[in-house]
Amino acid sequence: MSRLARQTRRVVVTGAGIVSCLGVGVEHVWSKLLAGKTGITNIQEKGFEQIPSKVAGLVPRGSEPGLFHRDLVPQVDDRPVTTMTQFCLAAAEEALTMAQWKPEGESDKLRTGVCIGTGMCPLEEIVDAGQMLRGEKYRRMSPWFIPRILINMAAGHVNLVYGFKALNHAVSTACTTGLHAVGDASRFISHGDADVIIAGGCEASVTPLGMAGFARMRALSTNFNSTPEQSSRPFDAARDGFVMSEGAAVLVLEELEHAKSRGVPILGEVLGYGLSCDANHVTSPCEDGDGARRCMEGAMRDAGLEKNRVGYINAHATSTPLGDAAESRAILDCFGEALSENILVSSTKGATGHLLGAAGSVEALFTLLACRSGQVPPTANLLAPSTGCDLNYVCGEKSVKWDTGSLLRVAITNSFGFGGTNASVIFSEYQE
Repeated sequence: MSRLARQTRRVVVTGAGIVSCLGVGVEHVWSKLLAGKTGITNIQEKGFEQIPSKVAGLVPRGSEPGLFHRDLVPQVDDRPVTTMTQFCLAAAEEALTMAQWKPEGESDKLRTGVCIGTGMCPLEEIVDAGQMLRGEKYRRMSPWFIPRILINMAAGHVNLVYGFKALNHAVSTACTTGLHAVGDASRFISHGDADVIIAGGCEASVTPLGMAGFARMRALSTNFNSTPEQSSRPFDAARDGFVMSEGAAVLVLEELEHAKSRGVPILGEVLGYGLSCDANHVTSPCEDGDGARRCMEGAMRDAGLEKNRVGYINAHATSTPLGDAAESRAILDCFGEALSENILVSSTKGATGHLLGAAGSVEALFTLLACRSGQVPPTANLLAPSTGCDLNYVCGEKSVKWDTGSLLRVAITNSFGFGGTNASVIFSEYQE
């Protein structure tokens, strides 16, 4: 296959799955998001007493529909499987079922891969193992300790369960992880490395050590401990830090002709992928949003799109004073005042909190569904925008209709992370 032929391979989405603080299942979570519901609650568990932030986005457990339970996870050897990997496997099962893709033939398995990452390894596993070793209890350490903390093991377990053999690729780029995974997977397919890739991110870092680390950086919200549902408020004047969440989201990306040959419904198309680096600070973005702007511009170049074709931006905005303002400035500088007046902007983190390494794939899913449905989810808790930029923020408690007439709906989703790592992916509704 020539390089030119590889680059013309179109990439579409045929399946999706999600585990989040709003619940489990694409339709369940999407309906709650559009209705302006939030999944943020108080932390009551032991071990969090010293931590000043008392709010988090915890995956709701139970046997009822929309709740997470062990039966949602395919049968695996539990010894090397962490909670994070369980979330990932449940999301992958939903996505593959939706895509109708669980091949038995060897040739199909050889052309199917997995691209799933996480922002942080399971910190409590390391704490427990370290305590064992320091207590001279070496023989009580689990022989599965290393497999349980490796970044690529969530992707590896998906491959093991379903027998996929094209690739096991694990991205770990802080809070950009999930979106880098989706973008990388789209390029793998467009360049002929696979025909189908299960792509996304997973995270389960709402633990005492994980929360303590971010709290010591003063990155977490502390002003809304008594009203947790109000604590994550992107772009809002009262925002005071992000809210940590857990969960997973994956998409089934597929080469267009491969999907058409199977006759399965197509959820949308990946049009472009952009990456950039701030090279500014370990944790803080460029105040002028330079890296974010270049990232969005790169995605549009990759897609071959004019700026006036973008109708919605699902912002990374985590509810931090500096980050939300920098991204808003990037959007304004990228599109200009005239175009920015017409581009809908929202951050779904108001409802979900910040899933770290899974945030990008969760928001990629939401962006895809917005393109498909023509409904843009609101920014929960956005009452008084305060970013220094006059953008068309979607405020209020309910979604807004996104009408483009006869034109395809086209949207950008952004993810940015510590270390100055950035990604933007462009989705559109699918049309022949």
